[in-house]
Amino acid sequence: HDDVGHGRVASKGSKGETDPVTYLRPYWPTAERRALSGNKDKGDIAGIPGTVGEVKAAVKVELAKWQQETLTEMENAKALHCFLVIKVPYKNVSKWDFWLPAYQLGLEDMRFSDLKEARWMRMDFELGRDVLRAVISAVHACSPSPQCSRITASS
Repeated sequence: HDDVGHGRVASKGSKGETDPVTYLRPYWPTAERRALSGNKDKGDIAGIPGTVGEVKAAVKVELAKWQQETLTEMENAKALHCFLVIKVPYKNVSKWDFWLPAYQLGLEDMRFSDLKEARWMRMDFELGRDVLRAVISAVHACSPSPQCSRITASS
Protein backbone atom coordinates (compact mmCIF):
# COMPACT_ATOMS: atom_id res chain seq x y z
CA HIS A 1 0.00 0.00 0.00
CA ASP A 2 1.92 2.95 -1.35
CA ASP A 3 -0.45 5.46 0.17
CA VAL A 4 -0.26 4.58 3.86
CA GLY A 5 0.61 7.51 6.09
CA HIS A 6 0.66 10.24 3.49
CA GLY A 7 -2.37 12.27 4.57
CA ARG A 8 -4.40 13.29 1.54
CA VAL A 9 -2.85 10.57 -0.61
CA ALA A 10 -3.84 7.96 2.00
CA SER A 11 -7.45 9.17 2.00
CA LYS A 12 -7.53 8.93 -1.82
CA GLY A 13 -6.23 5.36 -1.58
CA SER A 14 -8.80 4.53 1.09
CA LYS A 15 -11.60 5.95 -1.07
CA GLY A 16 -10.17 4.01 -4.01
CA GLU A 17 -10.61 0.82 -1.97
CA THR A 18 -13.98 1.77 -0.47
CA ASP A 19 -15.75 2.55 -3.77
CA PRO A 20 -15.23 -0.96 -5.23
CA VAL A 21 -16.34 -2.59 -1.97
CA THR A 22 -19.51 -0.49 -2.00
CA TYR A 23 -20.06 -1.50 -5.63
CA LEU A 24 -19.69 -5.22 -4.80
CA ARG A 25 -21.90 -5.29 -1.68
CA PRO A 26 -25.27 -5.77 -3.45
CA TYR A 27 -23.89 -9.09 -4.70
CA TRP A 28 -21.67 -10.00 -1.75
CA PRO A 29 -23.09 -8.31 1.39
CA THR A 30 -20.06 -9.47 3.41
CA ALA A 31 -17.56 -7.73 1.10
CA GLU A 32 -15.30 -5.41 3.09
CA ARG A 33 -11.96 -3.67 3.02
CA ARG A 34 -9.37 -5.96 4.52
CA ALA A 35 -7.13 -4.56 7.23
CA LEU A 36 -3.44 -4.43 6.39
CA SER A 37 -1.73 -7.68 7.34
CA GLY A 38 1.97 -6.94 7.04
CA ASN A 39 4.27 -8.80 4.69
CA LYS A 40 1.69 -11.56 4.13
CA ASP A 41 -0.91 -9.21 2.63
CA LYS A 42 -4.12 -10.97 1.59
CA GLY A 43 -5.55 -8.29 -0.68
CA ASP A 44 -7.68 -5.19 -0.21
CA ILE A 45 -11.13 -6.79 -0.48
CA ALA A 46 -12.34 -9.66 1.70
CA GLY A 47 -15.75 -11.28 2.19
CA ILE A 48 -16.17 -12.81 -1.27
CA PRO A 49 -16.03 -16.63 -1.02
CA GLY A 50 -12.60 -18.02 -1.94
CA THR A 51 -11.58 -14.73 -3.53
CA VAL A 52 -9.01 -11.99 -3.03
CA GLY A 53 -9.50 -8.54 -4.54
CA GLU A 54 -6.75 -5.99 -5.01
CA VAL A 55 -7.50 -2.32 -5.73
CA LYS A 56 -5.15 0.27 -7.16
CA ALA A 57 -5.78 3.99 -7.57
CA ALA A 58 -2.41 5.37 -8.61
CA VAL A 59 -1.28 7.90 -11.20
CA LYS A 60 1.40 5.56 -12.57
CA VAL A 61 -0.01 2.20 -13.64
CA GLU A 62 2.32 -0.72 -12.86
CA LEU A 63 0.17 -3.50 -14.27
CA ALA A 64 2.63 -6.42 -14.27
CA LYS A 65 3.76 -5.61 -10.73
CA TRP A 66 0.17 -5.33 -9.48
CA GLN A 67 -0.88 -8.56 -11.17
CA GLN A 68 1.98 -10.42 -9.48
CA GLU A 69 1.09 -8.80 -6.15
CA THR A 70 -2.53 -9.94 -6.60
CA LEU A 71 -1.44 -13.54 -7.30
CA THR A 72 0.84 -13.51 -4.25
CA GLU A 73 -2.01 -12.21 -2.08
CA MET A 74 -4.29 -14.96 -3.43
CA GLU A 75 -1.68 -17.53 -2.35
CA ASN A 76 -1.26 -15.82 1.06
CA ALA A 77 -5.02 -16.00 1.62
CA LYS A 78 -5.19 -19.59 0.29
CA ALA A 79 -7.97 -18.39 -2.04
CA LEU A 80 -9.09 -19.99 -5.32
CA HIS A 81 -9.72 -16.72 -7.19
CA CYS A 82 -8.32 -13.24 -7.43
CA PHE A 83 -9.02 -10.03 -9.28
CA LEU A 84 -7.42 -6.64 -9.71
CA VAL A 85 -9.38 -3.39 -9.99
CA ILE A 86 -7.66 -0.26 -11.25
CA LYS A 87 -9.30 3.11 -10.88
CA VAL A 88 -9.89 4.95 -14.15
CA PRO A 89 -9.87 8.71 -13.50
CA TYR A 90 -13.13 10.56 -14.14
CA LYS A 91 -15.12 7.35 -14.65
CA ASN A 92 -17.83 5.74 -12.55
CA VAL A 93 -16.57 2.78 -10.51
CA SER A 94 -18.55 0.44 -12.79
CA LYS A 95 -16.23 1.46 -15.65
CA TRP A 96 -12.93 1.00 -13.79
CA ASP A 97 -10.58 -1.66 -15.19
CA PHE A 98 -11.14 -5.18 -13.86
CA TRP A 99 -8.44 -7.79 -14.45
CA LEU A 100 -8.82 -11.54 -13.94
CA PRO A 101 -6.35 -14.37 -14.70
CA ALA A 102 -7.57 -16.17 -17.84
CA TYR A 103 -7.05 -19.64 -16.32
CA GLN A 104 -9.71 -18.81 -13.69
CA LEU A 105 -12.21 -18.56 -16.53
CA GLY A 106 -11.11 -21.88 -18.03
CA LEU A 107 -9.80 -20.03 -21.09
CA GLU A 108 -6.34 -21.51 -20.84
CA ASP A 109 -5.08 -24.66 -19.27
CA MET A 110 -2.45 -24.79 -16.59
CA ARG A 111 0.48 -25.45 -18.95
CA PHE A 112 2.57 -22.98 -17.00
CA SER A 113 4.37 -24.19 -13.90
CA ASP A 114 4.43 -20.81 -12.19
CA LEU A 115 1.41 -18.57 -11.62
CA LYS A 116 3.57 -15.60 -12.63
CA GLU A 117 3.20 -16.86 -16.21
CA ALA A 118 -0.60 -16.56 -16.11
CA ARG A 119 -2.20 -14.33 -18.73
CA TRP A 120 -4.83 -11.81 -17.63
CA MET A 121 -8.04 -10.51 -19.18
CA ARG A 122 -9.28 -6.94 -18.88
CA MET A 123 -12.92 -5.86 -18.81
CA ASP A 124 -14.85 -3.09 -17.14
CA PHE A 125 -15.76 -3.60 -13.48
CA GLU A 126 -19.45 -4.11 -14.23
CA LEU A 127 -18.78 -7.05 -16.54
CA GLY A 128 -15.97 -8.28 -14.28
CA ARG A 129 -18.28 -8.41 -11.27
CA ASP A 130 -20.79 -10.48 -13.26
CA VAL A 131 -18.09 -12.82 -14.62
CA LEU A 132 -16.68 -13.28 -11.11
CA ARG A 133 -20.15 -14.17 -9.81
CA ALA A 134 -20.52 -16.81 -12.53
CA VAL A 135 -17.05 -18.28 -11.88
CA ILE A 136 -17.60 -18.47 -8.12
CA SER A 137 -21.07 -19.98 -8.60
CA ALA A 138 -19.76 -22.61 -11.02
CA VAL A 139 -16.88 -23.64 -8.79
CA HIS A 140 -18.94 -23.77 -5.60
CA ALA A 141 -21.86 -25.54 -7.30
CA CYS A 142 -19.72 -28.35 -8.64
CA SER A 143 -16.68 -28.60 -6.37
CA PRO A 144 -17.80 -31.87 -4.72
CA SER A 145 -18.42 -33.40 -8.16
CA PRO A 146 -15.57 -35.38 -9.88
CA GLN A 147 -16.39 -33.96 -13.34
CA CYS A 148 -15.57 -30.49 -12.01
CA SER A 149 -12.07 -31.38 -10.86
CA ARG A 150 -10.60 -29.52 -13.86
CA ILE A 151 -12.26 -26.26 -12.77
CA THR A 152 -11.22 -26.55 -9.14
CA ALA A 153 -7.72 -27.85 -9.93
CA SER A 154 -7.03 -24.91 -12.23
CA SER A 155 -8.33 -22.41 -9.70
